[in-house]
Amino acid sequence: MMDIIEMLEQAQDKPTVTRVFGEPIVRDGVTVIPVARVAGGGGGGSGRQEGDNPGEGVGGGFGLGATPAGVFVIKDGDVRWQPVVDVNKLIVGGQVIVVVALLTLRTIVRLRARKR
Repeated sequence: MMDIIEMLEQAQDKPTVTRVFGEPIVRDGVTVIPVARVAGGGGGGSGRQEGDNPGEGVGGGFGLGATPAGVFVIKDGDVRWQPVVDVNKLIVGGQVIVVVALLTLRTIVRLRARKR
């Protein structure tokens, strides 16, 4: 079994700067540097059993996740941040706006119908 210390040593190299900032791409005088959001977590364990049956235990785990955040665009000495557009958030936001508009419209129609 892998020792917890050995696992932690291997995990140290995982969330490096190359995970956040990708390799720069240079074309026609424009440099693009991709950027990601990186999150990680880990856990460990231990164990021992005393009594009739000798026991022992070790445990551990490490997880790392990354999602695109955007790119830095460097052109003629100017740096510009271009965030990633999350289409799913746009769709959900549009749906919420439509539902609120429909509920508001329904309320206005009901209030006008009562006045007549």
